[in-house]
Formats: sequence, structure tokens, C-alpha cells
Amino acid sequence: MKKRLYLELENCIGCRSCLAACTQCGGHEQRNRNYVYDVNPLVNRQTMPLMCLHCVNPACARSCPAQAIQIHETGAVLSALVEKCIGCQNCTIACPYGIPKFDTEQNLMYKCDLCIDRTKDGIPPMCASVCPSNTLQWLTDEEIEAKQKQFHLKNGKWVTSMPYLEGETNVRVNLPGILQGVTKLY
Repeated sequence: MKKRLYLELENCIGCRSCLAACTQCGGHEQRNRNYVYDVNPLVNRQTMPLMCLHCVNPACARSCPAQAIQIHETGAVLSALVEKCIGCQNCTIACPYGIPKFDTEQNLMYKCDLCIDRTKDGIPPMCASVCPSNTLQWLTDEEIEAKQKQFHLKNGKWVTSMPYLEGETNVRVNLPGILQGVTKLY
């Protein structure tokens, strides 16, 4: 049964456990591939994890002239293949979410690969496995749908993913409270 990374942004407490765990994932070479942003650092402590959304038709892969970015059968968009990446950085420019980063020492792009060595076997990615506030969860589509039913928003603004900048994604993001401009709903 396919599982997806599901983000409940309102739960983020800014502990950055996901970042620490990301560096421990096999194949990440101790490099952090996710980010936690301070939303409004001079006003409050609200933080937000930002992960690759693993777009179904990713701009990073489309823009790569060397076809160095592969899409795994599970939907995970993988980092550039070492043997193919020519270091042009087209992918970092093309991604509307600003996810791929460029390593100038290795002349190579890197990004979240959804811990493919774990997720291909149904094991949650490192970030989701350590998140103490359930901001990052590893859920089936049925579990995501059940979460959606928890909310009875009648403003028509419910979304189970961010307004798409790049078409459909394989990561779902929960935003109901943020869209209503109210405090946490649950």
C-alpha cells in the first residue's frame, strides 16, 4: 500500500529533529536535505518544515539536460545521479519551491530523495520517523482522507496539499487553520 509524506504544518514546534535525522539517513552523506524556516522571526516562534514535494511532473527533472534526476517508481524524485549531473544548476533555478541545492565542492545537485532506501520498503523517511509533534507523518491515502474528514470547514478553502505551483505532488500538506487565519483547529 502506497504511503505519502504528510505535513501538518500547524504542529511544527521548531525542534529541528527532522533536520538532524535527515543527516543520518543512509546515502545523504551527512548533508541535510530538508529545511525548517522561521516564518516571522521578529514576531513569533512559528516555524515550518520545507521538504521536497516530489512533484509528479517535476520541473527539476524536466529542466535537466543530462537526465540526471530520476523519478523512482514510488514517485520519489531522486537527487541528481553522480555519473550524469553536469553541474549546470538548471534544476535549482527551475524548482518553484527552491528545494534542490548545489554543492560547489562536488559540482553536483542534491535534494531530498524521500529516504528512498527506506521508503521503497515501506519504512518512514527519517524526518517522519523522529518528528515528536506529528508534523511529518508517513500515511496511506486512506489515512490522509480520514484526516481530511476531521475538518468541517464550510468556507470551501480546504486543501489537502498546497496550491500547486508545479502540478500534482506526492507529498500532502495540511493547511486548514492557516487558510482560515485562526488558531489551531484540533
